[in-house]
Amino acid sequence: MSDFNYDLIIIGAGVGGHGAALHAVSCGLKTAIVEAGDMGGTCVNRGCIPSKALLAASGKVRELQDAKHLNSMGVSVGPVQFDRAAIADHANKVVTQQREGLIGSLKRIGVDIIQGWGSVAGVQKVAVKSDNGEQTLTAKNILLAPGSTPFVPPGAEVDGKTVFTSDHAVKLADLPEWIAIIGSGYIGLEFADVYSALGCEITMIEALDKLMPGFDPDIAKIAERTLLTPRDIETYKGVFATKITPGSPVQIELTDAKTKEVIDVLEVDACLIATGRIPTAKKMGLEEMGVDLGRRGFIPVNDHLAVLKEDGQAIPNLYAIGDATGKLMLAHTASAQGMAVVETICDRPRTVDYNVIPAAAFTHPEVSFVGLTEPAAKEQAKENGGYPVKSVRTYFKANAKAIAEGETDGIAKLVFRPDTGEILGAHIFGLHAADLIQEAANAMAQKVSVNDLAFSVHTHPTLSEVLDEAFKRAAGAGAGH
Repeated sequence: MSDFNYDLIIIGAGVGGHGAALHAVSCGLKTAIVEAGDMGGTCVNRGCIPSKALLAASGKVRELQDAKHLNSMGVSVGPVQFDRAAIADHANKVVTQQREGLIGSLKRIGVDIIQGWGSVAGVQKVAVKSDNGEQTLTAKNILLAPGSTPFVPPGAEVDGKTVFTSDHAVKLADLPEWIAIIGSGYIGLEFADVYSALGCEITMIEALDKLMPGFDPDIAKIAERTLLTPRDIETYKGVFATKITPGSPVQIELTDAKTKEVIDVLEVDACLIATGRIPTAKKMGLEEMGVDLGRRGFIPVNDHLAVLKEDGQAIPNLYAIGDATGKLMLAHTASAQGMAVVETICDRPRTVDYNVIPAAAFTHPEVSFVGLTEPAAKEQAKENGGYPVKSVRTYFKANAKAIAEGETDGIAKLVFRPDTGEILGAHIFGLHAADLIQEAANAMAQKVSVNDLAFSVHTHPTLSEVLDEAFKRAAGAGAGH
């Protein structure tokens, strides 16, 4: 008999913890998962799942309201109506279904689900506090997957009604006539898509000097032209929202990022703060284990996701995954990390290559990317010997399937090394971009050159031919020659 209660205790039942638990049981490990809040974490309850449900419903409204597009295909519809409460209920039902499915999948394979606040109580020990008291459990290995929460910048006051984060926004409790969105990253873009489709007036405020700063410049340019400008979304760039006061109206003090001078005070009906996320790693016993969470609060880990002490040494049998590690704050990253940790503790060490993990914004049309932007690829090349970097672009307007759908706004961009054919990055804006990016991500993970990809066969007529054309153009640009 083992001297431990479990082979693996996972603290946090989000996508990362759930994926790790499933894989651990398949590897023969006796596993428990500890969760203080709702099973499913941010993704299922307050993130990916409800926001995509809202985007799906509001996307239908947008599509049916586009009479010009429908008429061009010989289709006409009457006035489009929608019920805000019913759309919100749709999102809630999807969340409930996903959460119950997650719980059921864990119970079916014998994972013990322990409700309570889990923390590290020493080497191979976990303390769990709940309404029923406190217990200490032992495990050969401990995996921390505590996730993250929305970041609220200094000067902003959140009341959850007139000033709120994405955690509140997914509930769609109201449709304000005029809403300000702070931040133009994927969270801000997705909610701008929802609110604009449902008739709200929007002002988007970005602190950096360009919108969508995380995207490749070519993609950001066409995305702005399609997602923001024609939808009459007012935008501020290089401006901080230095003070946000809830009320009716909400007051937002705008300050020039360079001069630090107040340039305006906006009065709007509501304000969504979409300025990123911060780790949930405090009160987990890590400081007592000699871990320095630093100014930003991320859990320091090595390549195998072992938690590091302040002196850089790995703490035996203690690992961390997901948003709290700050590597790439995406649900599927956490899942990949969780599987890698289980492999490592089963003596099959595995690491995660973050450069080949794709990401997407589920706007209409979608935005997706994997790897480096063109400027970042050129900067990396300069730092590593000055190898050549090229890019090619292909457009949805030449794709037969996109033409048939009447959805020809879009571009695919491939960043690559012409000397070796290695793909350094892929960026897509257009219909089903979130699905299309996977082929490029898989090719990068498997290190397949564009010269080989140019000979892969794609179904005609499909949107996948947008990437097929990009591979062929890249090969013709000198890859491998």
